[in-house]
Amino acid sequence: MEHLIHKYLDKLEKQGLARRGKTIFLALDAERVSSRPEDDEVRTLSRVFDLMSINSLLFAEPDEPYRSIIAELVRGFEPSLSAQGKIVPMDCETRTFFHDIPVVNDFSPEEIARALSHRKSVLVKDRGIVTYGVVAPEQAFVSFSSACFSTFVKYFYDSLLYLRECAGAGKKPDGAFLITFKRMLGHIEGASAPPAGLSLTDAPPEDGDGVIRMLAEAGRAVVECRLVDSFFGNISYVHENTIYISQTGSSLDELECCIDAVPLDGSSSVGITASSELSAHKNIHRETGHTAILHGHPKFPVIMSMYCLKEGCDRSLCHKTCREKRYLAEVPVVSGEIGTGPTGLMHTVPEAMREERGAIVYGHGVFTSAVGSFREPFTQLLEIDTACRKEYLALVGTLLGNGGRH
Repeated sequence: MEHLIHKYLDKLEKQGLARRGKTIFLALDAERVSSRPEDDEVRTLSRVFDLMSINSLLFAEPDEPYRSIIAELVRGFEPSLSAQGKIVPMDCETRTFFHDIPVVNDFSPEEIARALSHRKSVLVKDRGIVTYGVVAPEQAFVSFSSACFSTFVKYFYDSLLYLRECAGAGKKPDGAFLITFKRMLGHIEGASAPPAGLSLTDAPPEDGDGVIRMLAEAGRAVVECRLVDSFFGNISYVHENTIYISQTGSSLDELECCIDAVPLDGSSSVGITASSELSAHKNIHRETGHTAILHGHPKFPVIMSMYCLKEGCDRSLCHKTCREKRYLAEVPVVSGEIGTGPTGLMHTVPEAMREERGAIVYGHGVFTSAVGSFREPFTQLLEIDTACRKEYLALVGTLLGNGGRH
């Protein structure tokens, strides 16, 4: 159990989510294991195990910019927002995984357990995020990562709406908000770039083992470039009438043993453990003939996909049934839910990608594809993320009335 704790502590730090020195990870093995020597915080968190049937518990003060983002969301742009006792992001991950994120004022086992009894994570005001696992520590890590993603998306999306409202009313934004917001912009201004030495295989694979190596390589690249968080996102490759696809709930940086080989003719039920978006991947292949399909959740394409100036819409339905023709980063924005229902993205994304280099799903993420290898889809994913980030910054500059300078 200790090696698992250290594995996810390493991931938290490597992905810029939290530092080891500000993290407590507790887990049950033959006895309770802690990442930190016993102190008051460890004793408080240990008591949560007596109140819940859980296997692990993770508490950390998030690293920047997440720490300041969460503090701002809890404070709220208006006092009424922080009085609701929860944060309600509108991205796809939150709708399907969290619903909302409760906020508690006290770092007490009772408050924490009460909130976690019906949600996967809780924000403790001025302290950090607490998450848990029922089966394995990985669940606690996944929830922590997702909470950071969801709050990031909500903060920058809400900020955009707030600045637009202020500009439309001809009033100045709140001074305290502006100070923090401009500081947060400093964390995102640089263009996205792959780590030094990162280069994906360009030659098509010769056999199934080669496909798995290619999928694992591309999955690691997506995680290293922070184009996906926790276990969201998926990847597939079509070879000899078989689609090799990441399993549901798998981490893209650990795919070697988490790939399903699913016959395209439906002659096997092996796809039962495959990604929930298997049908979308198969349909993309049928519509485009592309063999390498990549789906990530870069933050700014998600944020900008939800920013639409059309009036008279029911925003609660945009992710399901939007028919407005929009483009971001020169690729279409489409609606679509996870799964195979009538409003599923398995219908909207493949159609949109017939003549395009990718598609952005409203509030969800980006699909890219190509023939032969993942080099082009990966480059496209990076370029779409960078373009949406730049578009966000330009729009903020316009709304602040300074031509993009701040």
